Amino acid sequence: MPHIPLKNDSQEIALFETRALTGVVIGILLVLGLLARLSYLQVVKHSYYTTLAQDNRISPIPITPARGLILDRNGVVLADDFPVFTLQVIPDRVPNMQRLLHKLKPLVALNKQDLRDFKRRLAQHKPFQSVTLRAHLSEAEAARVAVNLTRLKGAMLHARLRRYYPLGGLAVDAIGYVSRITQSEEEGQKAARYFGYHHMGQIGVERSYQKELMGRIGFKDVEMDAQGRAVRVLKRILPHAGKNLYLNIDAQMQAIGEQMLANRPGAVVALDPRTGAVLSLISSPIYDPNPFVNGIREKAYRALATNPNGPLDNRVLNGLYPPGSTIKPFYAYAALQTHWFHPKKHVMCPGYYHLPHSTHLFHCWKPLGMGRVDLKEAIEQSCDVYFYRLAFKQGIDRMTRYLTYFGFGHRTGIDLPGEYRGLVPTKAWIKASGRPWYPGQTIITGIGQGPLLVTPLQLADAVAAIANHGIRMRPEVVRGTLNPVTHRVRYIKPHAFPAIPRRRKNSLRRLIADMEQVVEGPHGTARGIAFGLPYKVAGKTGTAQLWSAAPGFNGRHLRSDALFMAFAPVTHPRIAIAVIVEHAGFGALAAAPIARALMNFYLLGHVHARPQNQSRPQTVAARTTP
Repeated sequence: MPHIPLKNDSQEIALFETRALTGVVIGILLVLGLLARLSYLQVVKHSYYTTLAQDNRISPIPITPARGLILDRNGVVLADDFPVFTLQVIPDRVPNMQRLLHKLKPLVALNKQDLRDFKRRLAQHKPFQSVTLRAHLSEAEAARVAVNLTRLKGAMLHARLRRYYPLGGLAVDAIGYVSRITQSEEEGQKAARYFGYHHMGQIGVERSYQKELMGRIGFKDVEMDAQGRAVRVLKRILPHAGKNLYLNIDAQMQAIGEQMLANRPGAVVALDPRTGAVLSLISSPIYDPNPFVNGIREKAYRALATNPNGPLDNRVLNGLYPPGSTIKPFYAYAALQTHWFHPKKHVMCPGYYHLPHSTHLFHCWKPLGMGRVDLKEAIEQSCDVYFYRLAFKQGIDRMTRYLTYFGFGHRTGIDLPGEYRGLVPTKAWIKASGRPWYPGQTIITGIGQGPLLVTPLQLADAVAAIANHGIRMRPEVVRGTLNPVTHRVRYIKPHAFPAIPRRRKNSLRRLIADMEQVVEGPHGTARGIAFGLPYKVAGKTGTAQLWSAAPGFNGRHLRSDALFMAFAPVTHPRIAIAVIVEHAGFGALAAAPIARALMNFYLLGHVHARPQNQSRPQTVAARTTP
């Protein structure tokens, strides 16, 4: 039997050598790969990882610039900034949030609403982002927190500038207000532009001039230790403060108008017809914008939002009103451009009018009628029958075309956001409505009723165009911007729209003379404001009926809106004004006295007639501290 060896030494040695060689090769390759990787990281990516390491040690912190001031035309401060201490928390640096809040309670007054708001903001922000716990600490609270800051891990104390409106709700719809930037705004398309800012303009010039007011953000590079505490500031780039805004609005004139409205729903707009400067812009009732800066309480906001008088509504830009008889001068201007219209031709007013082949009566405001009237008397006494006839003769297309020439149905272009167009029954609108247009609708449109809605700003802009010889100027709230560094003022250049078409040379002069009779004439509807006036006024009253008090009607009866528009002095107009007081009855009684008071103040320096030795009222002084 042959001898078979149990193992082959030479084969095992060869196998071992092969495996050892393979292991050595793999080891060498792994070492070479490791060296190559280290070389790549240390040489090729050296600058990249150096930057990352530096970023872990150095934290860039934005420095918010001071927001620009807002001042009236005389330098009265309407919007200011003052320093406040803010308590903030960075969630991912807090070991135990409940324990931190427990430590803070003896130091800072924290109510249930503060804690609810804080928890809501925690859910909206990322863990590494700072979240405001209290936005406005008193000096004593700030001092207590500063002393105990070493044992309040994750809490920070910041000094910030807070927006403040020293005159409260004065001109709030023109100035607007700022509020905290929301999460959607932080993450929106313009997030990079607002990085580092805490507040953003919401309405008024605070919003439309946000870019000028916000300034330019600054930064500081802060070295942090392992626990995330700031050690030292390595680099600082100073911020640039925002530009100051000078408004065309007169604060004292604004205050007078608001006081005369006495929080009744309504609106007042006063313009300089030569430049379009907005001298006064009032939407009533007014409200205090200061609670909005750091977030108004839900209960307080609900009270404003549900108020039936609508204080949050900007009636100047968004209030849509039937113009009533204030629209008649514009229809008269349209008729004066035709060859068939004769302003001195008399028309009989028996107190009613009916269309041919119709028995429906359209009544005049004066039940017994006014007898024989021409254009001057029709405007002076606001004869409805005269303008019923004129509307039927002209037709709706011609009437609306001239209304658009005066800016109705279009935005005026004012430097405030959210302006409405109003409603003028043009051909396109009638076609889009899908309903037939009846002659009776043309008739009632001729006295400012029906499907015709205007804003108070449009009404003031249109009467200013009459005062300015047919030239409309774009309304401007802001007069100019002031650079706080160079102290250079850049004034807003007035912008004129194309002239209103005029086919008869003296038609505008005749219309102005007729409108002057509204105040100066023996039967003028606004003759009650003419007593003692040392200057001439041209105007037109209006009463817009809101609800019919027909027999058997059991609902709520709403009084008509009172309207008045005017400009003065007639020879060289310096102010054009429109006043609307909701549910106040006749324009001559409710709206015209407000217009007279503001025109008196602007032209004479006082509201009422006074003895020569009486001093002029002092200008409203702005508070510089809250």
